[in-house]
Amino acid sequence: MTDSDSTPEPIRSLEARYYTDPEIFRLEQAGLLARTWQFAGHSSLVNKPGDYFTFTIAGENLFCIRNREGELHGFYNVCQHRAHELLSGEGNTREVVCPYHAWTYTLNGQLRIGPNINSVPGFERQQICLTPVRIEVFHGFVFANLDANAAPMDEWFPGVRDQLKAFVPDIDRLQPLEWIDTPEACNWKVSVENYSECYHCTINHRAFATGVIKPNTYDIQPQGHCLRHTTESANLERMSYPIDLDSNEHAGDYSSWFLWPMFSFQVYPGNILNTYHWRAEDSDHVTVWRGWYTIDGTDSEVIRRLASQDRATTVEEDIHLVESVQRGLNSRGYKPGPLVLDPACGLRSEHSVHALQQWMRDAIKPEKQS
Repeated sequence: MTDSDSTPEPIRSLEARYYTDPEIFRLEQAGLLARTWQFAGHSSLVNKPGDYFTFTIAGENLFCIRNREGELHGFYNVCQHRAHELLSGEGNTREVVCPYHAWTYTLNGQLRIGPNINSVPGFERQQICLTPVRIEVFHGFVFANLDANAAPMDEWFPGVRDQLKAFVPDIDRLQPLEWIDTPEACNWKVSVENYSECYHCTINHRAFATGVIKPNTYDIQPQGHCLRHTTESANLERMSYPIDLDSNEHAGDYSSWFLWPMFSFQVYPGNILNTYHWRAEDSDHVTVWRGWYTIDGTDSEVIRRLASQDRATTVEEDIHLVESVQRGLNSRGYKPGPLVLDPACGLRSEHSVHALQQWMRDAIKPEKQS
């Protein structure tokens, strides 16, 4: 056997169809996105009994509501009479009343009354309830899962809850200050892959690579179904905002936790939290919803300036990158190339993309075999 015979073949990137084929996207909607933890909204929207907000997961219209006992519930946003949608947007209500025929549900989802239902022999009102949806609150962030048997978030993302608390000691007091929606003309997985590797950072993100991180210390490692980004921070004395390095252990640190498949917590020096939420529109379009937070949602010129700087630099740079990739994936000239998998990992390795792409393959296998 020659040396060349014993050399393993490089691992290649996913075939283009994973990013371009509407049927793959349909399978993801029916399977992956319906049985994973998806960001629904922030708990500050539902502080009081009767507060609610609506949201969408895997094409399903849903809502989250706080009951009179202070508990959060999630439900499919559909009346159990003749399927009219119940709520829209966000607000507060004493009861959930269907606009179509005024069937009325308690904040626990139980049918309370409906016009003339008592005239129906055998009508068992107590047996009619809105269809529930799994809800978890993760440091004030509300996540939902359409799979009633899904493992809890702490099993999906081991250690993340405690790590976030250490990096953002006041995370449970944070509320959204600013949301920035960024449409991208690409498949959601192209955008997620771009976020989940820094092989391109020193080439394309000068502000980030020279002003926030030390590239030679950057690494990304799987942590359950989380990809954890770690690095030493660079040039803290040149940051555009003051940082009290003595305030806590991680005041001068940057880190990120990508929660498969469509959400990320990102912490900048100064314990500043930024989040990413990918919302897949179709096989060729995604909207990335970036959130910035302050204690109690108090206005902050520092945070607003950071959000503006981020949008003008890293975000804008990424839009051009991912949209170019999507165009390339639609080219007949593209053949999946080898991933750069450095055994030492680090910034110039794509081992995190390899992990992502394995999750992507696994995500549609059950549907394709059924």
